[in-house]
This record gives sequence, C-alpha cells and structure tokens, in this order.
Amino acid sequence: MATVVAQKWGNSLGIRVPKDIADQLGIKQGTEVELSVIEHEGIITLKPKKTRKKYTLEELISQITAENRHEEVEFGVEGRELI
Repeated sequence: MATVVAQKWGNSLGIRVPKDIADQLGIKQGTEVELSVIEHEGIITLKPKKTRKKYTLEELISQITAENRHEEVEFGVEGRELI
C-alpha cells in the first residue's frame, strides 16, 4: 500500500501512481486506465484498459478464404432507389 496526495490538475484532481505499483499493474506513460469506484467504501480501482489490435486492410484481406467467403445476397428492389 502506498500513500499519495491528490493535487489540483485543471478542474480535476490528480494522483500519481508510484513506479513500483505502475510496474506491477503494467501501466506506463500513455496507458489508458479504467477507473472504478466502490461507493460508500472509499475504494478506487485502476485497471489497464485492454487495447484491441488495429488491423491493416492487407492483414484482413489475407484472411479471406473460399471457406469463410459468402455468396452475394440478393435483397430485391424496394422503393425507388437507383442501383
């Protein structure tokens, strides 16, 4: 357990996460963190936000196979759309 001091940061309050705790949680500069509060208990929980991999178009296209490709679907014509 570490004691930290909340300090004014713009219109908000900020706290610093000690290095050993940041290392333990896998938090580094720029890491997005989920903050949750357990009301009436004064408990704040920090959890690194899971990041989703960003795929390139080439990576996505390379995964297309004959087995996972569907046929064209015909929905018919409704209304006055020009196709």
